[in-house]
Amino acid sequence: MKSQPPQTNRRPLKAELACEGSLDKHSLTQNYLANMGGKQLRKTGFEDGSEILVCQEDLEDEEHQHDNNRIQLKVLNFSMSQGRCRTLAAVSLMILAAVLLIADIALAHRYNKLADPHLITTDVDQIGEELDKLQEAYKTSVESIKGAQKQFIIEENSQTETNWEFEHQTRRSKDYQDQIGQFQGEISKLRSHLPIISDGCKYCPEGWLFLNSNCYFYDFSDRFGVKTWQKAREFCQMYGGDLLVLNSKDKENSTVKYLMDHQNPSRPEEAFWFGLSDSQAEKTWKWVDGTILVEGYWMQGEPNDFNNNEDCATVTAKKNIFQAWNDSVCNSQHKWICEKVPSTQTDPL
Repeated sequence: MKSQPPQTNRRPLKAELACEGSLDKHSLTQNYLANMGGKQLRKTGFEDGSEILVCQEDLEDEEHQHDNNRIQLKVLNFSMSQGRCRTLAAVSLMILAAVLLIADIALAHRYNKLADPHLITTDVDQIGEELDKLQEAYKTSVESIKGAQKQFIIEENSQTETNWEFEHQTRRSKDYQDQIGQFQGEISKLRSHLPIISDGCKYCPEGWLFLNSNCYFYDFSDRFGVKTWQKAREFCQMYGGDLLVLNSKDKENSTVKYLMDHQNPSRPEEAFWFGLSDSQAEKTWKWVDGTILVEGYWMQGEPNDFNNNEDCATVTAKKNIFQAWNDSVCNSQHKWICEKVPSTQTDPL
């Protein structure tokens, strides 16, 4: 930036130049140009038509002064704006600092409470004790629940067994009632046989057995040897009886078990004739009393009528009473079993 000339030099010159008619214009101009040392001049007109020379540098200085004034005004305005911004920022910072101070004080107070060793230890101990109590209570509750579940299962199983037993006892009670009716009938029958039982030997032939209110002959000895089916039947008929009729499970059971208990151990498979045959009509088995067989207790695969000549039945001692019968040739030789009703007179053998 150019330095401004001293004011004392410019004002006399302007006054001198502005004076009209006192000097020759040309002379003044020359002198002024000589004094200005080559500085630029320009004419300035007035309203009355007069002209004066004005130094270009002075005009520039004045314009520069105006520019400086404008710049200073802008700087002043900017400075004032910056001042207001600084004031606002300062106030904001002060408010923020106050808030931070309050928060810091609150945190410090909270930290002091938490940092109290006595308070922390007491709280931790108390919490630990409470946790231990809760754990013990939880374990106790779990054990109680498990115990209750086990007890429930036991009770449920017991109740199930009780229900089963009740059903079983109900069925047994019904069976007992049926048996009572049956026993009452048998008791009546036995009462009618009391005189015979009291003197049983008088009602069965010698060598016969009194069983189930009837007289039976089992040929276990070799006294009478062995016979064909027809000869064995004739022997039974000679004493008022006939070959054994096994037309019930009870008679089958008692007969087979008696054979097992009294048979000759050296002849475990020994067969005995009884009163069943199909000699009159093949595969139509009839008892000696003329009734047709309803239920048989044949061995596995029997009767097979081997060689179309097995028309008479034998019984053998078997553990399985339901498979004790076999069909045999009627002319073969076997021991036999007789049956007869008790009589009032004995028929000694």
